[in-house]
Amino acid sequence: MNKTSIKRIGVLTSGGDAPGMNAAIRAVVRSCVYHNVECVGIFRGYEGLIEGDFQPLDARSVKNLINRGGTFLKSARSKEFMTKEGRQKAYDHLKKAEIDALVTIGGDGTFKGAIVFNEEFDFPIVGLPGTIDNDINGTDYTIGYDTALNTVVEAIDKIRDTANSHNRLFLVEVMGRDAGDIALNAGIGAGAEEILIPEQNMGRDRLIESLKRSKKSGKSSSIVVVAEGDQIGKNILGLAEYIRENLEEYECKVTVLGHIQRGGSPSCYDRVLASRMGVGAIDALLNGERDVMIAIVHNKIVSIDFKESLKGSNKIDESLIRVADITSI
Repeated sequence: MNKTSIKRIGVLTSGGDAPGMNAAIRAVVRSCVYHNVECVGIFRGYEGLIEGDFQPLDARSVKNLINRGGTFLKSARSKEFMTKEGRQKAYDHLKKAEIDALVTIGGDGTFKGAIVFNEEFDFPIVGLPGTIDNDINGTDYTIGYDTALNTVVEAIDKIRDTANSHNRLFLVEVMGRDAGDIALNAGIGAGAEEILIPEQNMGRDRLIESLKRSKKSGKSSSIVVVAEGDQIGKNILGLAEYIRENLEEYECKVTVLGHIQRGGSPSCYDRVLASRMGVGAIDALLNGERDVMIAIVHNKIVSIDFKESLKGSNKIDESLIRVADITSI
């Protein structure tokens, strides 16, 4: 499909929300306006695609959005889109609305749906990686990750105040699914004594020994950041009880940050990243690209094949593990 044949582009957000999604939608819409292409907002992700929940968007439709968290297009997980019948309904609605191409903003589940849809209907789709987990292969960063990091660091800073006041050990669970990016980077940024991530199985006994060394070195309180997907941290309450039984020197408390990490006004970095990716998505579609994800690699916006994005998450930076070990002494 060449540039002149694309007259109308749809945009949707799917899966878990992430700060910066609104900024990405804004960039997609205004890029369409810049290129004299109509833009249609699709509400509630693939579920709205199946139901034809569409609304035309123009430059003024997305005013005052860049600073807002979440997604004004709403998001939903659609079981019906996992069926051939559901995808056929979605395609029929797209054709009826004369939408020529689609921009999907979300994580790996969103991209898996886009890949199947493209294979079945040969429909042009470009994806933007929007997830706080930073677990999409092929891009250095995902939309929402930086904001989530800052949220976690701010929370841990406040937890440390009470830890120091009462000589307590806090286990702080952070999100990230099976990726340890948030835990590792936020742990370093917040000065955590230990960081438990799924990419490196520390083991309970080694954790106890490390905390004992911290106590002997003069530390009166400690923060342990635990990724939700870590092997020994999956049952964080059980881990806390194990520490209490084997480390009487500390009063052990647990804080699960939960969905607070998904909310809030996006950071400047996420606003700029989302804007660059949104413009890049429309550029890609108008240049005839399809079935690709817009990524950032070495601070350059690039396109990669959708299937490449699903080949596992980005590898953890081993140098950061060494930094964490050295700076937590």
